[in-house]
Amino acid sequence: LAVLRHVLRIAPRHAVLALTASGDTERGAEAVRVGAQDYLFRDELDGRLLSRAIRYAVERKRSDRAERKLTESKLRAQENARLERGLLPTPLLDGSPLHFAARYRPGRSRALLGGDFYDTVRTPDGTVHAMIGDVCGHGPDEAALGVELRIAWRALTLAGLCGDQLLGTLQQVLEHERSDDEIFATLCTVDIAPDGRRAGLCLAGHPSPLLARPGRPAELLPYDNNGPALGLLPGARWPRMQVELGAEWSLMLYTDGLIEGRIGEGRRERLGQDGMVAMVRRQLAEGLRGEKLLRAAVNEVRDLNGGELTDDVAVVLLDRAP
Repeated sequence: LAVLRHVLRIAPRHAVLALTASGDTERGAEAVRVGAQDYLFRDELDGRLLSRAIRYAVERKRSDRAERKLTESKLRAQENARLERGLLPTPLLDGSPLHFAARYRPGRSRALLGGDFYDTVRTPDGTVHAMIGDVCGHGPDEAALGVELRIAWRALTLAGLCGDQLLGTLQQVLEHERSDDEIFATLCTVDIAPDGRRAGLCLAGHPSPLLARPGRPAELLPYDNNGPALGLLPGARWPRMQVELGAEWSLMLYTDGLIEGRIGEGRRERLGQDGMVAMVRRQLAEGLRGEKLLRAAVNEVRDLNGGELTDDVAVVLLDRAP
């Protein structure tokens, strides 16, 4: 058995047969427990039996290796899933009267995290800050960069930065962390005043949020002063626009995965912002709010596309009710 253990150490990938004296089943079984694929009695050995035993041992070894790899793959997938779930944001809105809802669907198969990212925090002065962004691309590197930008945004926001100063610092983070100079990220940030009636809006190459208020049709916020995406222009500026919200409203931030799905016969056209606005208006008229509204919107976009969307989708909804 000592020799057998030595052979298994120096040739761990090979199938091993143990030969033992006739009737010594105990020693043969011990050899299998140590790691041999099978055992044979020397006195009963012939060419036909040996050939069959070798084939059986080789196939059993292959099966064991395949099963081990599958187990390792499952464990790795579970570990990655726990890691990705841990990287998704937990809103910090303690003390705020605003209601928060979010929907997230990565474009990568079997992934929990994509290049889209979002976050929401409330600073000590009562201001609620919300953000949503999109790193170009869909791979794990883009997902990791999105997490870095989200964490940096939260830290900088809690440190008191906002508007152009915040986005300029995030651009520096992107430039230092990206793996290629052509990688960029779009971003939308909103800071809602403590009274909840007005907000500041900054857009960095990102679609404008959708605002819905009672008695008015849902509409996109102005995007005339939309600045460039992060990582495109050194020394760029991002103007901050003041937006009047009113006493009761719903504000929806989203990534382009929600508006770039295909629609129509042959699915050659894209839904676009106008199509999304019309869809949300109808869903609001049907009485959908909060999580139900986001779920219905993402599901309808997927159905119109004729199947799963290839791009990441992230949607954040903030509601203020009397």
